[in-house]
Amino acid sequence: MNKVLLVDDDVELSAMLAEYLEQEGFATQRVHDGASGVQAALSGDYDIVVLDVMMPRLNGVEALRQIRAHSRLPVLMLTARGDDIDRILGLELGADDYVPKPCTPRELVARLRAILRRGQAVDTPTGPATGDGSLQAGALQLWPARLAAHWYGRPLELTGSEFRLLELLARHAGQIVSKQQLSEVALGRPLARFDRSIDVHISSIRQKLAAGSDGRSWIQTVRGQGYQLIRDGD
Repeated sequence: MNKVLLVDDDVELSAMLAEYLEQEGFATQRVHDGASGVQAALSGDYDIVVLDVMMPRLNGVEALRQIRAHSRLPVLMLTARGDDIDRILGLELGADDYVPKPCTPRELVARLRAILRRGQAVDTPTGPATGDGSLQAGALQLWPARLAAHWYGRPLELTGSEFRLLELLARHAGQIVSKQQLSEVALGRPLARFDRSIDVHISSIRQKLAAGSDGRSWIQTVRGQGYQLIRDGD
């Protein structure tokens, strides 16, 4: 049974969501301020956090920043509908996904399950694998079973969503992967119109990989088609 931490100052809404989640087989715990949410999230007792952006004292964005300073625990943000600033900032800070409020409990459950499923392999291996279960793509080495990554032999800090996106690109290194495929396979949901989640995650990954010696990004945008992880020598 997956344990969900709900962090939302709306007591009535969080109670309703908790009831629905428990009917769907989740164990839940509710806290109603950001500081308590950070403390609970870092306790190691939960599999995933649902974190509201708009809270008094310590808002969700700052709470996420504090969680990410110490943990890669999956975090799903609840954002005001249409508020792109909070949504993009949350993704840049390492949120795994977001759901705009008001949301239906059914949508929330679907997003939570999608995030939790990402612990499994994202695709049938097509890239070169090594004897230790890792995936090699040039200077990039990934260990999908434990969500670990090395870039030029040094540990690469990635969120769960970033890891799954990079893994899918690595499995198809040198090939174009569509945004639709990236969303469906790596994020576990269809790509919605005007959804910028993939772009924000890719931007964060690019910053962590830095540019090549020729100044090019290791992840190329192919306009109208998707993204491509370039291989050494491409």
